[in-house]
Amino acid sequence: MLQVKNISFRYKKQTVLKDISFDVKPGEHLSIIGESGSGKSTLLKLLYGTYDLNEGHVFWKGEEILGPKHNLIIGPEFMKYVAQEFDLMPFTTVAENIGTFLSNFYPEEKQERINELLGVVELKPFAKTKVKELSGGQKQRVALAKAIARQPEIILLDEPFSHIDNFKKQSLRRSLFKYLKEKNISCIVATHDKDDVLSFSDNMIVLHNTKIIANNTPEHLYNNPKNKLIASFFGEFNEINNEFVYANQLKVVDHSNLKAIVKQSYYKGYFYLIEADLNGETIFFEYDTQLEKEKIIFLNQVL
Repeated sequence: MLQVKNISFRYKKQTVLKDISFDVKPGEHLSIIGESGSGKSTLLKLLYGTYDLNEGHVFWKGEEILGPKHNLIIGPEFMKYVAQEFDLMPFTTVAENIGTFLSNFYPEEKQERINELLGVVELKPFAKTKVKELSGGQKQRVALAKAIARQPEIILLDEPFSHIDNFKKQSLRRSLFKYLKEKNISCIVATHDKDDVLSFSDNMIVLHNTKIIANNTPEHLYNNPKNKLIASFFGEFNEINNEFVYANQLKVVDHSNLKAIVKQSYYKGYFYLIEADLNGETIFFEYDTQLEKEKIIFLNQVL
């Protein structure tokens, strides 16, 4: 189990994180969300031992993770960290990069392992391609495969799909997180994109103003957003009668107390996002078809 106990960190005189505490069980997947500059990446680096803590402690199965004051080489053996900058060898092949830390004493087993990981990150056709010839998204996938090659007990991922094309993201997410669950590898993901983690997280942490403001399951946070920051992570929302109401929770009806005027329709594929005026306030709701501007409609909340 990862135990994070009351850790705080300051950069020069600026407090980045304060009194951060949480646990991660073996095999559990935790996501960290928050605005840019909220400290998501810094928190991952602290867990990895990149920096020295100002206060608090981090333990994995009772072993304390310490910073550079105590270690010449940062990062414990049982943990891997995939940053937004990729630590790859550009002039060697994809397969060679993935197999960097695998033993050469058992060449057949090593090759089998490389082939397995090429499948996980969907790069089998590029096994013999030199890394310098890859796109940014392909390099990101190589970095992911390299990190899990020796099956760490816990892996830290910082915006792990940020460089990957949208048409590849969905299948890659499913493949990677399924693999990590099957191997019982704990995973902590820092991201700003709900699609990266919503379907795959056991718990989510929300960072704001140096502190954790929420720590619960995705379902609980979605159904009980405490503030606009949390609600906004899950999509378009409205604040109606001091309640947060998502756009997909509003339905057009024949008559109700919520009378609105249509201002704009935005095509979203299988639905339209409708912008409307409700008593001088802008609201959004989803509808099957485009609606005429200035049309008067009535809305009800669907729970």
